[in-house]
Amino acid sequence: MTTTVPIGLAEQTEIEAYADFAAGAPTPVRDLLGIGSLRVGPVLALAIREDPSRFFNRAGGFGTDEPITADVPAQVCDFYREQGVPQGGFMIAPPLLPADWASTARKLNLTEGSRFVKLGCDTETALSARDGVAALDPGLRVGPVESHQADEWAAVMMTTFGFSTPGMIDMAASCVGRPNWHQYAVWDGERIIAVGSIFVNGECADMFGGATLPEGRGRGAQSALLSARARAAQAAGCRWLVAETGAEAPGDHNTSLHNMLRTGFEPLYERATWLWREG
Repeated sequence: MTTTVPIGLAEQTEIEAYADFAAGAPTPVRDLLGIGSLRVGPVLALAIREDPSRFFNRAGGFGTDEPITADVPAQVCDFYREQGVPQGGFMIAPPLLPADWASTARKLNLTEGSRFVKLGCDTETALSARDGVAALDPGLRVGPVESHQADEWAAVMMTTFGFSTPGMIDMAASCVGRPNWHQYAVWDGERIIAVGSIFVNGECADMFGGATLPEGRGRGAQSALLSARARAAQAAGCRWLVAETGAEAPGDHNTSLHNMLRTGFEPLYERATWLWREG
């Protein structure tokens, strides 16, 4: 029996979450933002033309059911060109990279960008984690987000991450209540100060979009949200949880990474983002 998250499932769950988050938005929002998506077998690519951060221009799911060859990445590069975006990312787990990847990267003009840590654990481990997990401050409460709270929930997430383009908050809010999504928040009185979601992909759930307003940090909010989402994943029949966050450079401290480690997550691998740029 497999005791760790299968790499292919971890990668597939992540890109399915991103694609559904954006491309599942209503047509007027997709048109406003220029959202497009492409599916080639297990590979999914996403592009948002009007988002200057370029964060959501990404492709994943490579190598999950067959070896990676140059043809599918080339199709993704063509997709980015057709969508009119100047940059797009390839998210490929290092163990799935083929021996000739360096040659493919040179041919497609792909270069290494920022690095992320991919983490995973089983739901039982996350639910049993206690040591070092921060308690939620008195006066704060955690719970599921209802439809009438979608706009506030989305505003906290998107503004915390710096996604301020008109339409981005509407895109995020539209996933509240959508199949396979579960959204949670921490309230200070009547105000949301922290948010997080899970996206359910069969036996695996992706911890998506954990964000805390500056005044809510250091008060146990993200630890409470990790626990609440682990319970939701278990209730949805998930065996595994996966997440990703920025890798730490020497001297850096990524609070999100350490919150997840305390909750029972283990690093699976560190993954470079391979960047395509127009021209």
